[in-house]
Amino acid sequence: MMNPVPTESLTTTPDPVRPTGEELDHQRAAIAALGRELRALVDATVRTATPPEVLHRMTDEVRRLTGQLTGRRRARAEIPAVDEFPGGVRMHSPVTGPGSPLAPPMRVTPDGDGVVGHCTLGIAHEGPPGYVHGGMSAMLLDELMGWACYAAGTPAMTVSLRMRYRRPVPMETLLRVHARVAGNRGPQDLRGRLDQRRGRPVGEPGHRGRDLRRTRPRPGPRPVPEHALI
Repeated sequence: MMNPVPTESLTTTPDPVRPTGEELDHQRAAIAALGRELRALVDATVRTATPPEVLHRMTDEVRRLTGQLTGRRRARAEIPAVDEFPGGVRMHSPVTGPGSPLAPPMRVTPDGDGVVGHCTLGIAHEGPPGYVHGGMSAMLLDELMGWACYAAGTPAMTVSLRMRYRRPVPMETLLRVHARVAGNRGPQDLRGRLDQRRGRPVGEPGHRGRDLRRTRPRPGPRPVPEHALI
């Protein structure tokens, strides 16, 4: 005789109610405000030399605050109710999300034949002393070239990324990241570049391949939506 399926395994979590209008604006503003304070906490955590007793006290306090987040938890691959995907607001993106404690966050705007992002990376993103971790440079360019794909009307997934590091990326310096679609022969070819805002280039990927077979191409170029410019 087979064991009965536990009742709790048959329970499904209802889809979240997606806010609209003024309610959506309030929700996003609250998420962004919390993200800003979390980024300040992360910066203070990795920057400040603190006695162990203070760290233990902070640990207890953070654990208490975490326990207050008792709302519904979204499932893996579930799009947050406050997001617009693809090509729109991603409130918790580790690159552009104002609600993410990991993000700079990077601001994305249209720029000629592509898109441009501006951000400043802090000590939480440090690799070599005084400079940004090389993986962060790749992540910024990867994210922005995804925006370039969408702006060109062909959103897709990354299949390869080649980077050339020309010099170290300084921390706490305004950075400019540019990406554009360079061709569309087979896997889509993109070009990107990361510079200091008023300085020399510090990195660029030599080739970007994106798998178009799993994505329905959208005809014609399109502007980056204004609502996506966080």
